[in-house]
Amino acid sequence: VQLVESGGGLVQPGGSLRLSCAASGFIFSAYDMSWYRQAPGKERELVARITSSGVSTNYADSVKGRFTISRSNAKNTVYLQMSSLKFEDTAVYYCYANNGILNAYWGQGTQVTVSP
Repeated sequence: VQLVESGGGLVQPGGSLRLSCAASGFIFSAYDMSWYRQAPGKERELVARITSSGVSTNYADSVKGRFTISRSNAKNTVYLQMSSLKFEDTAVYYCYANNGILNAYWGQGTQVTVSP
């Protein structure tokens, strides 16, 4: 099983980034997918979640209206489009797969830094 995040980097405040998470080794279309983040000295927090079918999404209040989660079950990939980025969005972003039963997997994380 692998979850490989990409797309992180350094961006100015107000800028945009798109994160991708490529999945392999499990039945991607059967799993809800989420993005979490962890800033230095803080606990890991849920950013956004999308159901296995892609029909339903939910977001942390801090990112509503700025971030969009989506997925392609054909490509086994989940995305996080981030816009209007703020200093407080700086964190390591992790991809998480969960089938709601027993199986859950984490990616290795990708760093997002918002700075002038």
